[in-house]
Amino acid sequence: MLVSNRFWLLAIVGEPFVAEVETRVPETLDLLCARFRATHERETTWLAGATDAALSRPLESALIPGGRCLVSEALLQVCLHSQGHRAQCAKMLRALGGTPPATDFILWRIDRRAPAWPRD
Repeated sequence: MLVSNRFWLLAIVGEPFVAEVETRVPETLDLLCARFRATHERETTWLAGATDAALSRPLESALIPGGRCLVSEALLQVCLHSQGHRAQCAKMLRALGGTPPATDFILWRIDRRAPAWPRD
């Protein structure tokens, strides 16, 4: 998840995605949490200032299917791709006899909590 988030974030802010660096597994869980937090904060900051022009800007990369998409399409891709994985997990949980939690956006929107980052 972190690698994917960072790919799209870096593409959107115009920074290079260096796969050898981005796919390196952090040595500790604390380092992984710190990278998630830093990425989340950059995403949140960028989104807070996003304009129609920024959302309409094209992104180009050999890693993007078709080689090109708009920033708005990239953001939609992130949301829909994540939803697909939640559906896969729910199906596997049901197959094992479990009951998956509700994952509807509208429910999350109401009940979401701020991230519980480890204390600095």
